[in-house]
Amino acid sequence: MEQLTILGYLIVASTMEAGGDAIVRMGLNQPALGRRALLFVTGAVVLFGYGLMLNLAPIAFGKVVGLYIATLFVVWQAINFIAFRSLPTLPILLGGGLIVAGGLLVTFWEPR
Repeated sequence: MEQLTILGYLIVASTMEAGGDAIVRMGLNQPALGRRALLFVTGAVVLFGYGLMLNLAPIAFGKVVGLYIATLFVVWQAINFIAFRSLPTLPILLGGGLIVAGGLLVTFWEPR
């Protein structure tokens, strides 16, 4: 059950990081100053939430980083598709597979 709790924290944190970054990116493309400012402030709040959520995860920081990067890659691609309608290319998918494999190794490999 604890592993599901940790995974939940990481999914929420990575969704907030990728989402907050996407909101800031959208703000950069807004010609209206008020709308731009609103998107920037919203993005900043969401990005603060990501940092808070990641650090609340009940796992040592050195171990959380590997799994977080793997989770972030997957969520980032999903948000990239949803927000910008961009499909990952083959190099992104292959590199992402390496990122996910590396994250799993960092998190779960217990040296003897």
